[in-house]
Amino acid sequence: MPFKDYLYKYLYQITNGNATKEPEELCCYAYDATGRTFMPDAVVFPGSTSEVSEILKLASLEKIPVIPRGSGSGMTGGSLAVHGGIVMVMSRMNRILEIDCDNFIARVEPGVVTGDFHRAVEQKGLFYPPDPASSAFCTLGGNLGECAGGPKAVKYGVTRDYVLGLEAVIPSGAIIKTGVRTAKGVAGYDLTRLIVGSEGTLAVVTQATLKLLPLPESVKTMAVLFPTIHQAAKTVSEIIKESVVPRCVEFLDKSSIDCVREQIGFNLPGDIQAILIIEVDGSLQTAQQDAAKVEKFCIDKGATDVIIASDSKQSAELWSARKALSTSLFKLAPDKINEDIVVPLNQIPEMVHRIENIKKRTGLTIVSFGHAGDGNIHCNIMYHKKNPRERMLAESAMDELFDHTLELGGTITGEHGVGITKMKYLPKEIGESEMEIMRGIKKVFDPDNILNPGKIFI
Repeated sequence: MPFKDYLYKYLYQITNGNATKEPEELCCYAYDATGRTFMPDAVVFPGSTSEVSEILKLASLEKIPVIPRGSGSGMTGGSLAVHGGIVMVMSRMNRILEIDCDNFIARVEPGVVTGDFHRAVEQKGLFYPPDPASSAFCTLGGNLGECAGGPKAVKYGVTRDYVLGLEAVIPSGAIIKTGVRTAKGVAGYDLTRLIVGSEGTLAVVTQATLKLLPLPESVKTMAVLFPTIHQAAKTVSEIIKESVVPRCVEFLDKSSIDCVREQIGFNLPGDIQAILIIEVDGSLQTAQQDAAKVEKFCIDKGATDVIIASDSKQSAELWSARKALSTSLFKLAPDKINEDIVVPLNQIPEMVHRIENIKKRTGLTIVSFGHAGDGNIHCNIMYHKKNPRERMLAESAMDELFDHTLELGGTITGEHGVGITKMKYLPKEIGESEMEIMRGIKKVFDPDNILNPGKIFI
């Protein structure tokens, strides 16, 4: 049904002209990192909490879907207008409202780019650990919606561990405030944690109060080279128990290495089958001691070499290669299915073995990398979507991958969320009673199902 002119005029008025329904502009907000496309009826760019509230009041009255959106970098379709409606882009609400150095907190709007926030707090000697690979362009609001993690999660945790409180607007247009500004607070239900990770289905976040840490004095980055993928996997599962708690343990298999070899900044032997990127931090003395422990431990476990970055430039080159990996995979095939499974640390070697078996069975290129320090493996199934046989094999590989993950006590998503791409797999992990509770929570927040409908639940 055509989007009514009077509705668009009202949206245009609410946002002081920051709205559009021009087809060529709608196209820019019709897709995300999944490559799927759903055209919205209108796009709005609110500049304040009150504007968000007025938009949602109108949408509730008219029963129009509203889809919150950050930068569109999500991997599961969370910002797609699968039922049409209004895409609400939060890019204008991009202010860092406060950095409180005495109490180690910050207040931000959802459109702040994550990398910009990192730099802002680091200039004041503070540290915000969540660091998704897309931090150069993803937004804090999107990170909140998906409960993003990143490499440092092994030591420091994920987004939800740094959110003290929220200002948000629920579908009725009511403005709510959750949480605290203090280190502790247990008054009432924890609505903050409920909203974080809810993929924009419960409320639109308009401000967040975030916990900060002191910036570590020193960071040591090292690339650990292994002759086999299984030695690398086994080292990951044992390093924390036997050595130190690194802040990052990233894992790259042979296909990953080949995709970014020229960007890594180190001369790598051609027979290397896996790399671990490991970082330790702390005081200068602690970081040096921990790096030495990690180096010895990895050599004892079969690593052929441990290359410690000589300076911040070499470290940045290594991380730049790692963060470029996802897009570099298209050298291997035009299409990919990107899954972010998580298994218990001691099951990483077995999971790697099973992924190898899936590769042999299907004949497809399957590339594994990711945050192995907390068991989070990004498994990328490369294929040609236009080839019916390859498409069928890719889908069967995904089914098998999830079955193995759950059998080993893991979860089908560690940080990408469910969105639309994993909806049909969610019942494999979540029981019907639990699903009914979740649907009930959704109905309490959003009785008319206008906020990001068609996500998470079938």
